[in-house]
Amino acid sequence: MKRTLRLLALLLGCAALPLGTTGCATGVAQWIVKERNNQGDAALQHGNYPDASVAYQLALKIDPTNEHAITGLTNVQIRLAKTFFAAARFDEAIDALAVAGRISPADDRVQSLRNEIEQAQIKRDIVVSNYPSYKVTGVSIQRSYAQLKTQNAEILAALKRFDYTYDTADLSAAIRQSYALNEEIARLTNRLQQYRQLVESGVPEHGAENLAPPASLLPLP
Repeated sequence: MKRTLRLLALLLGCAALPLGTTGCATGVAQWIVKERNNQGDAALQHGNYPDASVAYQLALKIDPTNEHAITGLTNVQIRLAKTFFAAARFDEAIDALAVAGRISPADDRVQSLRNEIEQAQIKRDIVVSNYPSYKVTGVSIQRSYAQLKTQNAEILAALKRFDYTYDTADLSAAIRQSYALNEEIARLTNRLQQYRQLVESGVPEHGAENLAPPASLLPLP
């Protein structure tokens, strides 16, 4: 409300001046740019990158040389690109960087991130070519590793019970669960090794464990 009243007062003051007065137009424009920058800053602070991007771009429509809006928009677009990149939405990440590149062509972060994304696209194409169903298998492996938290929690719970029961049966339960956890980890590690071999070379999953590691097409560690 206060911002609206300030703008209204500024407009009324300008209306009282002779036509052709440029100071008022400049003052109104500066006020709008400042408000858009404030909106961008607030959205950025709350992690709302899309709204922050819009606000800074609106500021630059009025004042294309405004340093605050240029810096803000560049930072927002880089963060947007990183968010899209982490979600494997490569095209959207590149589009976000294109906006940053237009307003900050000398920013090394833009080119560095673009190169990283382009390299990831190449690696993805190789993986898809070698093992088209890699994503389904990868999600399954991630889910299996996430379930280890449950087994670990059961071990910790048994140990905590011993703290007040002093019953060695609780320790025996923790030991049994620990053996089971180690067996599951060993099984998942073997599966993970096979998965890496599949995405590197496309070797059929059955019998893959009997093969020598193939030459890698990917610079995996």
